[in-house]
Amino acid sequence: MNCVRVGRWVKRYSNSRSRSHFPAFPERRRPMSSPSSSPIEEILKPTSFNFKIYVAQKANTINRALDAAVPLKDPMEIHNAMRYSLLAGGKRICPLVCIAACELVGGTEPMAMPAACSVEMIHTMSLIHDDLPCMDNDDLRRGQPTSHKVFGEAVAVLAGDALLALAFEHIASSTVGVPSARIVGGIGQLARFIGADGVVGGQVADLTSKGQSEVRFEHLEFIHLRKTAAMLEGTAVLGAVLGGGSDEEVEKLRTFARYTGLLFQVVDDILDVTKSSEELGKTAGKDLVDDKVTYPKLMGIDKSREFAEKLKEDAQEQLSGFDPDKAAPLVALADFIAHRSN
Repeated sequence: MNCVRVGRWVKRYSNSRSRSHFPAFPERRRPMSSPSSSPIEEILKPTSFNFKIYVAQKANTINRALDAAVPLKDPMEIHNAMRYSLLAGGKRICPLVCIAACELVGGTEPMAMPAACSVEMIHTMSLIHDDLPCMDNDDLRRGQPTSHKVFGEAVAVLAGDALLALAFEHIASSTVGVPSARIVGGIGQLARFIGADGVVGGQVADLTSKGQSEVRFEHLEFIHLRKTAAMLEGTAVLGAVLGGGSDEEVEKLRTFARYTGLLFQVVDDILDVTKSSEELGKTAGKDLVDDKVTYPKLMGIDKSREFAEKLKEDAQEQLSGFDPDKAAPLVALADFIAHRSN
């Protein structure tokens, strides 16, 4: 399939597109074939990079940093609740993207690690709140009972609030080797993406769409460009800003993360109807029970898979022009998200 703007690809599912706070996906055309390799072919060339080893090493470092960032101390109940959800495992995609984006533009892992921990704190907060009875009302997350099932709703809410506050404190106070202007700029970008114009706005739109029989594709895209993609977008921008990326580099990584975030949601919707709770580590079939609009519901599973593959290709194309060795983690991440089984 030719790489075209997402909105154009889905016209068959929608008569028009709603106005978006986020800029439209950029228009891109494949270059004419030539004897030499195109930039996207260069970035996708096989390398000796091992994604499983990379993830294992980075996750180990990230988990140690998270453990140190949220020590067990008084008041014990709230810190227990914070650590329970934060250290429960998970894919660590947000911190991985933060570090990889920073390194891709010339930064280092130590420069990005406090920010990487912070975005995982924010992501965990969003999961704690998302699982609450007043939201998605889920009992299982990352293979274990959700926070409110263990600590009660009040403490779960407060644990999420505490993680959100700590996230910004941690970036501001623990980031070293980075000019203060970059830190402030990165914090501002991250805050915008997780607020009412980003993650929170997407969650509200998702809640209000439950049970609606006439939800169109552009509304579903509106929800998940914010609820899911904005978190990853803010993460990539934060890492790139801290690493000293140029405006062009930051914008390419922003768009990569948006495609990848939307890809994550499409695959998540597919897995929700094709996998068991044991395989997913969370309750399967919840979207169907809650009568929520999903990509398979609007497009069918086959078209959803086709759409996911296109999003993966578009995400990887954004990495053309970067050093292929430094871009390898993000190229492989898009592949992993597209083909994950849980």
